[in-house]
Amino acid sequence: MLVVSGPASRELGEAVAKRIGLDAVRVESKLFPDGECYVRLESDVNGEDVVIVQSTYPPQNTHLVQLLLLADLVKKRGAREVIAVVPYLAYARQDKSFRPYEGVSIETVLGLLKCVGVKSLVTVDVHTPEVFAKAGFPCKDLPAVGVLAEYLSTLGLKQPIAFAPDVKALRMAKKAAEILGGEYGNFRKERDRVTGEIKMFPECRHSVDGKDVVVFDDIISSGSTMATAVKMLKEMGARRVFSACTHPLLTDEVHRRILDSGAVEVVGTDTVSSAVSVVSVSPLIADAVSK
Repeated sequence: MLVVSGPASRELGEAVAKRIGLDAVRVESKLFPDGECYVRLESDVNGEDVVIVQSTYPPQNTHLVQLLLLADLVKKRGAREVIAVVPYLAYARQDKSFRPYEGVSIETVLGLLKCVGVKSLVTVDVHTPEVFAKAGFPCKDLPAVGVLAEYLSTLGLKQPIAFAPDVKALRMAKKAAEILGGEYGNFRKERDRVTGEIKMFPECRHSVDGKDVVVFDDIISSGSTMATAVKMLKEMGARRVFSACTHPLLTDEVHRRILDSGAVEVVGTDTVSSAVSVVSVSPLIADAVSK
């Protein structure tokens, strides 16, 4: 077995290979002046099972095409089986049709991966794991809350409370609370039917006053929900508030907005390459690939 480290996840791919004790195949890549992608393997993969590690965070179109080109290339170069490790899977948030004649992008992406020879897929905290039921090949989604909580447990948290910014992320908060040895809570969202304004209401059995709170979510993109949650928790008397997510898709401006709302630190994983990607998911991926 070999690990091919894609251009979007070179360090992560090499970390996975090192943990398993496998050779990592580097990829030469570039963009032509017209924006088209070029990839080339720096060593042979003939006769090997190949694990391609390539996240598809923005620019997601470029990273997705690189992934498809690599999967097709290793198959044509004689790879026996292709396993795609896509820590952040682009287009996964469009998982159903909301309007007539609307496409479902994640189904298209899964179809493309199957078409180029991918036999199995590994992701991390995909938006809706249920979409994999239609993939037509084995898919495994890995939860990152464990490695996030383990990192946060080293920061000397006082009476920690894990919080979810909405009900959907409550499962993350519950698991984090188990690891941190504290309680958990969540915000409930309500939309005003007249103005369209979304209001958030905290739901927690324990007071956050004087305690350290960590707000967990799978993705930070615009940051508006996370910033509002942090601000409200500070107003409720929290001693310190940390923001944690699996996929930090945030810009520098969004990062600053969350800090300005009262967060001590924003913590993300290396499913996405960013300034806050301080937690590695390589142990999760290495374990999954080994099995």
